[in-house]
Amino acid sequence: METIIGNQPMNSAQFFVYQTLAKAKSEEVKEELTSLYLNYLQKKLNDETKRLWMEGIISHEKIEEILNSHYRIPYK
Repeated sequence: METIIGNQPMNSAQFFVYQTLAKAKSEEVKEELTSLYLNYLQKKLNDETKRLWMEGIISHEKIEEILNSHYRIPYK
């Protein structure tokens, strides 16, 4: 059985997070679980950023280039 939220089906990881939060007995527990999950995602992001930096895919110059770029769609 596929679980659907809105128009999008949930994968097994999303469904696990949903079930875990749904079983929380109090708002405090939900906040604690959310904090743990966000810390996990932050660690994964930091690890990936470090990997990209070490491989030379990102650098100070690339970051400056992105910050100074304009990616807006020109409308006529």
